[in-house]
Amino acid sequence: MRRLRQGNIAVSVVLLLYLLGCLAPSLVSSISVSSPSEVHASKGDTVSLSCSFTSTSRPTSKMTVDWSYRPQSGGPPQTFFHFSSRAFPPPEGQFVGRIQWQGTPARGDASISLINATLNDNGTYTCSVRNPPDVHGSPTSHTVLTVTPKAPSIHFSDVAVLLAFILIPSTVVTLILIGRMFCPKKQHNQSKGYRSPIEVTEGEEYGIHPPGSKVKRATCCDLYLMCLQDSDDEEEHYNLKKQPPTDEGFAESQC
Repeated sequence: MRRLRQGNIAVSVVLLLYLLGCLAPSLVSSISVSSPSEVHASKGDTVSLSCSFTSTSRPTSKMTVDWSYRPQSGGPPQTFFHFSSRAFPPPEGQFVGRIQWQGTPARGDASISLINATLNDNGTYTCSVRNPPDVHGSPTSHTVLTVTPKAPSIHFSDVAVLLAFILIPSTVVTLILIGRMFCPKKQHNQSKGYRSPIEVTEGEEYGIHPPGSKVKRATCCDLYLMCLQDSDDEEEHYNLKKQPPTDEGFAESQC
């Protein structure tokens, strides 16, 4: 009887170990990694490549994060970033000096930033997270990055300079044309006698005007032109006074 009982116990232990061996993978297959399927950016932008994970085990120093890149033209993926207790940026290649670690493992964040994106960065980026003993399940996630040329933009300073070069000359020309339209330049004919505004004709002295004549009011432009002509006549008269007197004998001989 004792031998039979011992045999039953041995069979039960074997079955228990077998069941534990079968269930063990399912107990540690709870890690899950997720990231956006597509990311769009313009040339020169700083792109955020997000990656989050959930795990039944608390992240420890054994947790690792790997980012790999596969070009849009195809080919095998290449690991360019590694994290294990600290960040290990790429030492060479197209991503040198352009990758920054933005993750917080305690919060389930394994994101990175790509600085100064170029058209050559188009492709598929894969985030892989390992957190022993949770090493099964869905430890990887893929993101397709599409970088497009940046549309040309016009700065306010450029617009201001352009408007200044266009508006200022056009405004000056417009003002000159308006001035010529409303204040035409009066041509002075030297053959006609000049009449000073102080001189008056007969009848005008007493405010009497010939019948049928219309009194024309002097405008600002007329007064301004008269002042200019008066100044010219005074200057001419002053120059004549400054001239030396001619010889009287020579004048008599001329007569």
